[in-house]
Amino acid sequence: MSETTELASRAGKLDAADELAAVRREFVLDETVYLDGNSLGALPVAVPGRMDDVVRRQWGELRIRSWDESGWWTAPERIGDRIAPLVGAAPGQIVVGDSTSVNVFKALVGAVRLAGEDRDEIVVDATTFPTDGYIAESAARLTGRTLRPVAPSEVPGVLSARTAAVLLNHVDYRTGRLHDLPSLTAAIHTAGAVAVWDLCHSAGALPVGLDEHGVDLAVGCTYKYLNGGPGSPAYLYVRSDLQDRFDSPLPGWNSHAEPFGMRSAYEPASGALRGRVGTPDILSMLALEAALEVWDGVTVEAVRAKSLALTDFFLECVREYVPAGRVESLTPEAHAERGSQVALRCEDAGDVMKRLIGRGVVGDFRHPDVLRFGFTPLYVGFGDVERAARLLAETLAG
Repeated sequence: MSETTELASRAGKLDAADELAAVRREFVLDETVYLDGNSLGALPVAVPGRMDDVVRRQWGELRIRSWDESGWWTAPERIGDRIAPLVGAAPGQIVVGDSTSVNVFKALVGAVRLAGEDRDEIVVDATTFPTDGYIAESAARLTGRTLRPVAPSEVPGVLSARTAAVLLNHVDYRTGRLHDLPSLTAAIHTAGAVAVWDLCHSAGALPVGLDEHGVDLAVGCTYKYLNGGPGSPAYLYVRSDLQDRFDSPLPGWNSHAEPFGMRSAYEPASGALRGRVGTPDILSMLALEAALEVWDGVTVEAVRAKSLALTDFFLECVREYVPAGRVESLTPEAHAERGSQVALRCEDAGDVMKRLIGRGVVGDFRHPDVLRFGFTPLYVGFGDVERAARLLAETLAG
């Protein structure tokens, strides 16, 4: 039996034994191998019908009454509670709304204010997604702090009595490296600083454990592994015991204790509502709520087990199919250090990805030389993995 036949046969057996295989039917998919869910998740089948109701009945017929009768006003907290178990949080700590960037700003400035005036330094992941870095630099200027960019592995060594807050990514968006949230959070707390985590590339792909590990503040998007749709609202987590002291730099009427009192003086609401700012983006928020229904009966632990199996199998297939030296994996082999994507370095990566997409395998390209493949266990199968690696090899050979 050829290596190709053997791997294809194994893929079939793995798919037959996959406890999450049935969830694939909850998504709108075709014959394309879609490995870009770490940028934009696939469309859940429940979303179009829900949006038709939201637009035609809730907005079209009920109009302003839907703020009460359709639950629009409480959607940010209700959907936050739906996300909470996916990131290891108890209810009442997550509010949905605004973009990831806006929530990073709220969380980081809020963290500096929690830390106190005597701490004058913000530590940021030097390898972070660019926007996080831009916002950290702006937050430092606005709060009169010094910004210190370092690699996540170097964070424990730079923490001191000067450190106010630390902003880190749980998973590196380029390489797929999973950073050690428990130990880094513990080190930050030992130094008396506030930990802020960006969960964009981990929520919905692996266990996070926000409550278990005592994370102070966290943010994340919902259009990747949570499949909320393009531009779907992000979320902000504020640990329950910090909520009465969380001082948002963006106080808005939606986070006022009496939002319809229209008072000139600001008085923050209690609980997670302090993270709200302005009127919620209801259409995209309710699309997200419908999308989250695919998680009914699904555990993050099962998703993580399949994610590791998928990425293991992909790396094995790449080693077997792709000529030695043609690509280099940037993604750690160790499970404890791997998110749910595989990044391969390739000198002509941009052209390779274009040709691969033309053959029905969709990943993405990151400048200057990275092929990035995201594995969403809810709808990616082992047959998809084998086909992707085989077509990658053929594309590189062509």
